[in-house]
Amino acid sequence: MLTRTTEIDEWISIYARSELSVASVLCDVHDRDRVAFTFVDAEDMSRYDLTFGELADRSACLATALRERGVRRGDRVPVLMSKRVELVVTLLALWRLGAVYVPLFTAFAKGAIELRVVGSQARLVITEAAHIHKLDEIDVSTLDIDQEYRDLVDHDRPLLESVAVGGDGPFIQLFTSGTTGKPKGVVVPGRALSAFRTYVHYGLDVQEDDVFWNAADPGWAYGLYCAIVGPLVAGRTNILFSGGFTAESTARVLGDLGVTNFAGAPTIYRALSQLPSNRLPRLRRASSAGEPLTPDVIDWSRRELGVEVRDHYGQTELGMVIANGWHDDVSVPLRPGSMGRALPGFTAGIVDGQIAIDVAKSPLLWFEGYLDDPSKSAERFTADGAWYLTADTGRIDDDGFVYFAARDDDVILAAGYRIGPFEVESVLSNHPDVAEVAVVGRPDPDGIRGEIVEAFVVPAPGIRGSDTLAIELQDLVRNGYSKHAYPRRVHFTDSLPKTPSGKVQRYLLRTADAD
Repeated sequence: MLTRTTEIDEWISIYARSELSVASVLCDVHDRDRVAFTFVDAEDMSRYDLTFGELADRSACLATALRERGVRRGDRVPVLMSKRVELVVTLLALWRLGAVYVPLFTAFAKGAIELRVVGSQARLVITEAAHIHKLDEIDVSTLDIDQEYRDLVDHDRPLLESVAVGGDGPFIQLFTSGTTGKPKGVVVPGRALSAFRTYVHYGLDVQEDDVFWNAADPGWAYGLYCAIVGPLVAGRTNILFSGGFTAESTARVLGDLGVTNFAGAPTIYRALSQLPSNRLPRLRRASSAGEPLTPDVIDWSRRELGVEVRDHYGQTELGMVIANGWHDDVSVPLRPGSMGRALPGFTAGIVDGQIAIDVAKSPLLWFEGYLDDPSKSAERFTADGAWYLTADTGRIDDDGFVYFAARDDDVILAAGYRIGPFEVESVLSNHPDVAEVAVVGRPDPDGIRGEIVEAFVVPAPGIRGSDTLAIELQDLVRNGYSKHAYPRRVHFTDSLPKTPSGKVQRYLLRTADAD
């Protein structure tokens, strides 16, 4: 198993330097004529290629304008903007000034936006006309890019020298997705670039001649780290599609642009699997992150995409650390149910039943704690600081393959058994009448078992939930997996509660009205 390479050592030395300028290594070091992003319009599928040279020139001019607005090194600047040219130009402009980007997902309502704006102590939010109304009642200055962008970029002198923040200096501040409770602030330092580049290279295996599309939204960690920052630092082109997700639009982008290397959430692959097979192209690489993959998705992708979808694992606090990596140096045959092995630069283990990262043996680990929250930060490390604790339970086999069981908060304690919901969900998802499913533990009304397993099922299109289907699903788990883990209650629902990034919020299901 590859644990470290000379390339990684070189990247660590580059991105840990005290004189590191984030904008320079993301943009200025690359061939000016190379395409940085291909933007695809959702209305007419028209395309626009933004080169590294254009990105450099426009962001340097915008940086001058933002400096005149008072933006300085270390300032937190939230950006509420869709996937458009102005978004990436704005990010590079902020990083040229040494400012810290705070992502705001465009589907956020006022409450989620206010939490992040206030939590980052921001004085300025950069946004667009479609979303500026969400800031009306928040005490912060705004810049409407639709009204001011052209003047700011066309008529200001370019910033001649980007501000150095160094490897320990912050350039991103985001917040955890709130899967298990209130979002927590995560500050990303410049040296994290070595981890993001390692994932693009070894995990996704994005080659120079690939047509690459990471469809994750940059308002969240995976999309920001691996669809914006990762491709930039590696000098690779990514596609940014302006529309929201639908199976039809995704299939069209894949086909029209000839995508060869694709990454997205399991939800995307499930939706694509409902389309006729002749609508989908054959891929060289397919990767998934955000929620564990179920076996049916992998089997489908082998048949219809010509390649297996490979599961990858990471967190907002880590980036991507465990993967069924695609690069020839790390690629090995899949093992059913495994997320793969630790990527080069990381060492994984199990501590108190949790998947953990060995701090001393993981030179790419960059997280040191949550913003202004020492108690929550302490929970993420063992008392001696030797291990980072993911709060995800799992196991590792003798060959280093990691198997996810559940969020630690999601583990079901039933009659003395510890039941991971993912295994039960994997069995239930194989039923043809099930579109989506989430399994949780809820208090046993009889007070005997502590908790009982309950399943929340979204039926497949055209299928209605029924007592007959519920019994079939219970028997499927009882007879095909384990008698102690079958769902004693099955609830049928139109949808599952999810974070905007697509993660199921099981903690809401645990407290939901059973009816």
